[in-house]
Amino acid sequence: MHPNTEVARAAELNALSPLDGRYAAKVEPLAHWLSESALMRERVYVEIEWLIALADVPAADFPRLDEAARHRLRAVAAEFGTVQAARIKAIEATTNHDVKAVEYFLKEQVRDDAALTAAAEFIHFACTSEDINNTAYARMVSGARAGVLLPAIDRIRARLRTMAHAFADQAMLSRTHGQSATPTTMGKELANVVARLDRARERVAGVELRAKMNGAVGNYNAHLVAFPDLDWEAFARQVVEERLQLVFNPYTIQIEPHDDLAELFDAMARLNTILIDLDRDLWGYISLGYFRQRLRAGEVGSSTMPHKVNPIDFENSEGNLGIANSLLRHFAEKLPVSRWQRDLTDSTVLRNIGVALGHSLLGWENLLRGLDKLELEPNALARDLDGCWEVLAEPIQTVMRRYGLENPYEQLKELTRGRAINGQSLREFVQNLEIPEAAKERLQRLTPGTYTGMAAELARRI
Repeated sequence: MHPNTEVARAAELNALSPLDGRYAAKVEPLAHWLSESALMRERVYVEIEWLIALADVPAADFPRLDEAARHRLRAVAAEFGTVQAARIKAIEATTNHDVKAVEYFLKEQVRDDAALTAAAEFIHFACTSEDINNTAYARMVSGARAGVLLPAIDRIRARLRTMAHAFADQAMLSRTHGQSATPTTMGKELANVVARLDRARERVAGVELRAKMNGAVGNYNAHLVAFPDLDWEAFARQVVEERLQLVFNPYTIQIEPHDDLAELFDAMARLNTILIDLDRDLWGYISLGYFRQRLRAGEVGSSTMPHKVNPIDFENSEGNLGIANSLLRHFAEKLPVSRWQRDLTDSTVLRNIGVALGHSLLGWENLLRGLDKLELEPNALARDLDGCWEVLAEPIQTVMRRYGLENPYEQLKELTRGRAINGQSLREFVQNLEIPEAAKERLQRLTPGTYTGMAAELARRI
């Protein structure tokens, strides 16, 4: 084994979190946006853009930066990687302050550059740490949402839509309260999930992420003492909206109140709940034999029962989405709450965003893997339908109501409740009804497999 491989394996085996160990490869796309290094990178980016924005203010005391100097500054953020992150951690070991370590790191970067030396003391000018943190986190979450989370949701949605169309006509017995009920189609049941996902995705995608750059308690106090003639609110809005691509929040305490993050995490939890519902339904359909799972060479279902092919992908998905939701709901409740103008309880919570979204992504990928293994078993669905002719009591009594027959519900209840009914007994019952012959013929032709209403049409329409 190559030494680097051994190191990687040791790191995996000794990781405290399975997201950084067993499942690291599966959630790796999120690391670019939500890791400790990513937080440092975004802090560096925000500090640099703030400094360059200051250089554009027509005031003599601000440093002037030519295009070459701006390019060199922006390259620090663009080329940010493990080496730079390690240097910031080394500085933080002395400062015991993560944002101050970023400031000192940037000062090191400009120290030997004559064109940038004058700008050194304007790095982090008039900023509180939260000016940098709230914008950095908003950019991280925005990037993860656009680059990783929404595409993953779209893959699930596309797969379910394909299945909904493929199984649009496949009649299936419904089970309300776990008991046989009015038939539907497998495609329609999957289309229901697609429709729910569409609404949930819209909520996740639609949350605007606000940010602030207004100083220690949100009032530009130090800014105005240093430069009383500058419109600092307009300046901060321009930096947040034009340079950082976020939405400006003019009313805050020391921290941005995190209402948008809370809204986003709540929306994520609701989307996950829809998928937990799907995981459980598919688990049940596999148990009923409606689906079988394609085998993979060498895969073992049970350590003692060789025949088993367990629905582990859906179980893993449900478990991970449950972990994610416990965190996401805590985030939604906790993040908007801060004692007076600032307490530090949000800091450690924000550092766990990657954990919650990592378990979400892992749950989604498990679900997708499970969906890709499924093969429909039409014969199993047909057997269940053929064993439940009693479900036709509903349309028969409804037609009886239409034509004014007395006590139709009660008559069908007496005939079917708790009894084994077949097609012949129902046809005999219909034959004796005093209803028009056309209605009688329509009921005589009805079977559990054809009594699906608009299910197929609705499934194809999604």
